[in-house]
Amino acid sequence: MCRWLAYTGNPIQLEAVLFRAEHSLIDQSLHSRLGQTTTNGDGFGVGWYGNPDEIPFRYRCVHPAWNDINLREAARAVRAPLFVAHIRAATGTPAQETNCHPFRYGRWLFMHNGLIRDFARVRRDLMMSIDPALFAALEGSTDSEVMFFLALTFGLQTAPVLALERMVAVVEEAGHRHGVEHPLNMTVCATDGEQIVAVRYSSETQSRSLFHSTSFRHLRELYPDDARIKAVGDDAYLVLSEPLVDLPGAWEEVPESTAIVARGAVIQHQTFVPVLP
Repeated sequence: MCRWLAYTGNPIQLEAVLFRAEHSLIDQSLHSRLGQTTTNGDGFGVGWYGNPDEIPFRYRCVHPAWNDINLREAARAVRAPLFVAHIRAATGTPAQETNCHPFRYGRWLFMHNGLIRDFARVRRDLMMSIDPALFAALEGSTDSEVMFFLALTFGLQTAPVLALERMVAVVEEAGHRHGVEHPLNMTVCATDGEQIVAVRYSSETQSRSLFHSTSFRHLRELYPDDARIKAVGDDAYLVLSEPLVDLPGAWEEVPESTAIVARGAVIQHQTFVPVLP
């Protein structure tokens, strides 16, 4: 499938997590330990926030992440307090730039790992549920982008967790109507530069892997000489498909049917329950 991560904390170079870590996202593009596919080479994307009033920046490419020299240069040059990154393994849609995550609308970025099963059968119904005012902003052909625009339709910009719950319910209802037993499997991330919203959910309760960092303040006490931990600050937070380093106590698995909202040092966990709009 895919692998992704989202970071918030002190401004750091993107390369710190994309390249330098022991099991960095670039390493995962070739040697994923927990993904459905070992290799994720159907494109990549990174998104980051600069000034508060600007839309986020993106760099997306259809090349494999491990083989893009410009990505390494950009990751070394860019420092940001909040950024996301995604490596793609396509599930039935073309490897093209418009299908690479993160997707963007205004200040919002969105990433997905998983799939809508039998997407071709339900695609028309789902696209007809998208707000017509948003329709012209659709660029690609993936199920992930449709999920994003459904969430926008149902209020992502004002009540993100509820909007994602509504999106999932609509996808599952359409799937069941077309005879799909388990319509959706997902870990998703949405952010507007001020908060990270991440969800682990699947219709069959066997979701793709998702982890979050534990207290960096605690890790600094355990590993006082680790420069990577010093740089991010006490309130740094990572949500990611696979751990980046093998540090005992550094990561916890996100439970099934759980939503996380990270806003600065405040981290909230809540049960994720799909509900039709």
